[in-house]
Amino acid sequence: MFTTRPTLQGTFGMVSSTHWLASQSAMSVLERGGNAFDAAVTAGFVLHVVEPHLNGPAGDVPIILAPAGGEVRVLCGQGPAPMGATAAHYTGLGLDLVPGTGPLAAVVPGAFDAWLTLLRDHGTLDLADVLDHAIGYAERGHPAVENVGRTVEAVRDLFTEEWTSSAEVYLPGGRAPAPGALLRNPWLAATWRRLLAEAGAAGGDREARIEAARRVWREGFIAESIAAHAARPAMDSSGRRHAGVLTGDDLAGWSAGYEAPVTYDWHGWTVCKAGPWSQGPVLLQQLALLDDGIDASALGTPEYVHALVEGGKLAMADREAWYGDAAPVPLPDLLSPAYSAERRALIGPTASTAFRPGAPGGRTPELARRARAAFDAPPGAGPAPAAGAGEPTVAHNGETRGDTCHVDVVDRWGNMVSATPSGGWLQSSPVVPGLGFPLGTRLQMTWLDPGLPSSLTPGRRPRTTLSPSLALRGGEPVLAFGTPGGDQQDQWQLHFFLAAALRPAVRGGPDLQGAIDAPNWHQESFPGSFHPRAATPGLVTVESRIGEAAIAGLRRRGHTVHVAGPWSEGRLCAVARDPETGLLSAAANPRGMQGYAVGR
Repeated sequence: MFTTRPTLQGTFGMVSSTHWLASQSAMSVLERGGNAFDAAVTAGFVLHVVEPHLNGPAGDVPIILAPAGGEVRVLCGQGPAPMGATAAHYTGLGLDLVPGTGPLAAVVPGAFDAWLTLLRDHGTLDLADVLDHAIGYAERGHPAVENVGRTVEAVRDLFTEEWTSSAEVYLPGGRAPAPGALLRNPWLAATWRRLLAEAGAAGGDREARIEAARRVWREGFIAESIAAHAARPAMDSSGRRHAGVLTGDDLAGWSAGYEAPVTYDWHGWTVCKAGPWSQGPVLLQQLALLDDGIDASALGTPEYVHALVEGGKLAMADREAWYGDAAPVPLPDLLSPAYSAERRALIGPTASTAFRPGAPGGRTPELARRARAAFDAPPGAGPAPAAGAGEPTVAHNGETRGDTCHVDVVDRWGNMVSATPSGGWLQSSPVVPGLGFPLGTRLQMTWLDPGLPSSLTPGRRPRTTLSPSLALRGGEPVLAFGTPGGDQQDQWQLHFFLAAALRPAVRGGPDLQGAIDAPNWHQESFPGSFHPRAATPGLVTVESRIGEAAIAGLRRRGHTVHVAGPWSEGRLCAVARDPETGLLSAAANPRGMQGYAVGR
């Protein structure tokens, strides 16, 4: 089949990310003798600089890692709700949703500590070595991608009238970054230089310096600036100014940690995801609904798309009712053969607009009031479809609907890592003066209704959409992949995985680029995770390249089909390794014109 680029292959190392500078920076680390984890951390910090509208160091990052010869683990870089983030506090302010922007939506930042924990435990390089690339791009500048300037222009009035510290960084001289113009962030460069100086002054070996840097973030000048900033009222998407509840004690009391992945075995593959504090198990539930098998010849047909759309509706309904960190999640029941068979029987020949969470183990599903209300509107009603390329939708007041970045790395020793950094977007919250980055706003993904797995609860993680993936065959890690896209991540990843798993291999390795380039789609028949938490029952957005036959077939089955641009759905990245031959592969998404794979 036609592909936009070749699937890269080699034996030394492979990187794929959502920005070419992050991919090449990571590859330079591999060339200097660093391993996949050194390279991933390098890419992560570069992404903070070159995709500031999609992630930042005070954001979040779940990481799935497979050390050569070791066990697959999840490193959770999703910070929890601050201890002062009670539902009573928010409702007492007259709110019925956590705002989508501003300090009131801030969780404890998770990305920085997760990246440093990965470097300490699995990397080989000093922190100064992996930060060097990010400091250089922040200090000397990098060519701004078009969507940075577009995002800044969308919130220009907010920056100039309310978030003036953000204007200092992203509207220098009153001008938004022009495509290709050098964009600098001197505050961020100075922050990292001071961090390195203080960590180095603490003495000790590589691990000791990394630990000292973590303390500076949690308890030193960075923590002090973050806490003071969070306490200052700022305009948010409610249309009012609110102070946050994040404190220095919150920052000092949390650190990233490891946990076992959730796994599902499917036709010789074992797919690994983060737990149900993320939406990761949605991918596994969709696979379970296909456990009776699927014919490779069906890929892209109306029957195939219909089956995946309807299965996705059921899995996302379960996500809404059962996933979260504030109550036990019946995951064994949700992934059991009996429950999957029961749910599979609900997939009929025509589209459903009903919202149908299941009853795993006989439990009764409960939903937030706003989630139920999202389905009171007639089918097809609701907001206009958002662009599918993984870029955030930005309203006049800074409200956003995502999004994020992704990076995958595999090295010649067989180490493999998949990470999805997000949050701390430049349009999400004011830049912390002097530090050069804003806080994240992940609390918008919690409900103020009590008693739900995703209820706002101090010390508990909001249910995130971030969802990296890693797959094994015969117990050996062979494939790492992921995408930006908010709620759509585990729809697009399912389509990619099935295409990669079912299509014939190319040149002895998986056809990663073909699976990424294949026409994609998503459905929105569930309450969105981002403020204002809307749903569009019955809507399916497809790339026009899917073809008239598929579009007509979906409409005959009762789907409300929105035909988007030919290259508008997803920003997938992937790397692979054949354990028998050592052959490495990589591919990246052409949509958005900035994701690249590199390797040799």
